Amino acid sequence: MNSQASGEVRDFTGVSSRRTEDAGDPRAVLCVSASATNDEVSSPGSATRAAGEETVAARGTPPRLLLLASKLGYQTRSFALAARKVGAEVVIGSDRCHQLDDPWTDGAIPLHFEQAEQAAATLVETFRAKPVHAILALGDRQTVTAAHAARALGLCYNSPEAVENCRSKLRQREVLRAAGLPVPDFVSFMLRDEVAAILPRVNFPCVLKPLRLSASQGVIRANDAAEFRAACERIAQLLASPEVQVTREAELDRLLVERYIPGAEVALEGLLEAGQLRVLALFDKADPLTGPYFEESIYVTPSRLDGEMQARIATCAAETARALGLAEGPIHAEFRVNENGPWILEMAPRPIGGLCSRALRFGPERIFLEELLVRHALGLPGADLAREESAAGVMMIPVPGSGTLENVEGLERALGTRGITEIEITARRHDFIAAWPEGASYLGFIFARGETAAVVEAALREAHDQLRFIIAPRLQVAHPAWPEAPLRSFNFERR
Repeated sequence: MNSQASGEVRDFTGVSSRRTEDAGDPRAVLCVSASATNDEVSSPGSATRAAGEETVAARGTPPRLLLLASKLGYQTRSFALAARKVGAEVVIGSDRCHQLDDPWTDGAIPLHFEQAEQAAATLVETFRAKPVHAILALGDRQTVTAAHAARALGLCYNSPEAVENCRSKLRQREVLRAAGLPVPDFVSFMLRDEVAAILPRVNFPCVLKPLRLSASQGVIRANDAAEFRAACERIAQLLASPEVQVTREAELDRLLVERYIPGAEVALEGLLEAGQLRVLALFDKADPLTGPYFEESIYVTPSRLDGEMQARIATCAAETARALGLAEGPIHAEFRVNENGPWILEMAPRPIGGLCSRALRFGPERIFLEELLVRHALGLPGADLAREESAAGVMMIPVPGSGTLENVEGLERALGTRGITEIEITARRHDFIAAWPEGASYLGFIFARGETAAVVEAALREAHDQLRFIIAPRLQVAHPAWPEAPLRSFNFERR
């Protein structure tokens, strides 16, 4: 939901609020919703913008944008609205069931992102008569399909080879290590391997990771052999679960083990054009991510790191993109920072996830990140706007424990917190919500703006303290599609 919308918005709990008319008021509130809807490098086969390239705007052709997104992705609606705002026609490709007749009534093309080349062929055939001018992938799984489709359609995008370098955590580690970039020491093993044979290769503390899950799902720190064994068993159960198996992701039978890197953690949002990296924002992750699980919470920008360290991070990000072969479009990168400098944890050729992009606004009209990226993809003016000077932040509302969300209390008090601009509850009442490490979806998002990053962080914490989530235990049930699977339940707690 766009925080610039006016009028009354009613959320799933029945609490309604009205934002102020003055968009410049630091207390301007609110939208509440329960909606779960939705350096130069040339890479082989990638299309990049050359000097003097004819843009959509120059041709006068009505721009047509293809968005590839999950059927349950948070971002799809925001990007579609941004595209329509600039006068573009939007076509969505998603992983919805191909046997249902347009259940979301948005005309989306059903695709199997796990079969990237076949999905790309479907898109090529679809757009044979009415071409698209640009493509944006809004999640990790969609990037490979986007790359293959872009190559076939002659669109400006990263090459399939570059994107594949990013999809597997193991492959990315191998590429970056070979390029001499600062990555943690790592090993990988098959889940069927004997743990006793793996332990001599492991230095503690370490972090175990599935190769293709996102949002820190299944990521666990282990400090000794006993914790290592327990983490292996827990991640194996997660990867064998129906919820993960149904994705048909590759490499669900292998884990990555990395040396734990102490230090602060930051996230960089950037934009590549012909291999040149422009840093859009550097976020501090305000809460220490020391384990045993790595659920994120508060992002604030501008970063409070000194200028020299920020420059080192930007340089590392540019070198990482070059090593991976990325040349075009948005990137999201995560780093650990300590006395030895920045360590690259991960880079993905996509925008920041969830609704976090709403924390970033650009130019005098304060357009959101979605519109900036749409303008860049379509070659429209306004893609070079600078981020506003005020500090901003977002809290991905942590899941206090697994269970069924029954209610949310304290929304009005939280929205009254000075500096809070919006709260959106994305979890739906009566739905099951899983805590980390099994979980990968937040309860919602809190947004704030202020004069400094410290002020923004304090506002987010104060607002979160006003919220209470009523979470009931989940009964053990068998999955209807996998009745032979073990009965599943999770520990829970209430806050």
